[in-house]
Amino acid sequence: MEQLSAWFTQQLADNSIFTARTLGYYGEGLVTTVQLVFLSLVIGLMIAVPLSIARGSKRKWIKMPIFFFTYVFRGTPLLIQLYIIYYGVVFIDGIQDTWLWVILEEPFYPALIAFTLNTVAYTTEIFHGAIKATSKGEIEAARAYGMSKSLMMRRIILPSAFRRALPAYGNEVIFMLHASAIASVVTIMDLTGAARLVYARFYAPFDAFLFVAALYLCLTFAILYLFRYLEKRMLVHLRPLN
Repeated sequence: MEQLSAWFTQQLADNSIFTARTLGYYGEGLVTTVQLVFLSLVIGLMIAVPLSIARGSKRKWIKMPIFFFTYVFRGTPLLIQLYIIYYGVVFIDGIQDTWLWVILEEPFYPALIAFTLNTVAYTTEIFHGAIKATSKGEIEAARAYGMSKSLMMRRIILPSAFRRALPAYGNEVIFMLHASAIASVVTIMDLTGAARLVYARFYAPFDAFLFVAALYLCLTFAILYLFRYLEKRMLVHLRPLN
């Protein structure tokens, strides 16, 4: 371990760009990126699941507002949504005199709101489609056992829908990771922001952005591996028998 540390220190000493200081920028950006993506996905999933259930309601006054919300946020660029939330919150009357301003004046939280609302829209439609695809046989079997609608939703429909939605939701997670690169436009020091800082200081665009591209690639492969593992465990019943 000491030999590896000495070799790494020597490599940094011979490199004018990737010094301990610049790698610290990338480390800080990595933490910010992971926090932003993870929190938006967790909060978004918690909101999207009940919305996806309500999206299938027969009552128009319940499903139409949800449809309109998902239509707007899926039909407009995430960058525009980020700009509107980040810059538009200042123009809300009296917002600066409330406790909310302590939170919203930091760029991280408006970005978190924008990313969360965006992923809620996509995740709601993903799970709504998976719920609609539940086979009638499963529902009829649950009714034959005397299950109520809520019990059937909790024990039969949602677990089955989650398994079907897993591949599409994995793509949504990767999309959110890649979309997080725009967070730096509102002064957040994420991975892309760190690359821009290194580029501005050393005028080395290829070194700065190729390195951050490699970091995004590693994160993407880690997510792919995780979802492949989950699919392998949860979709084992779909494997062909040898």
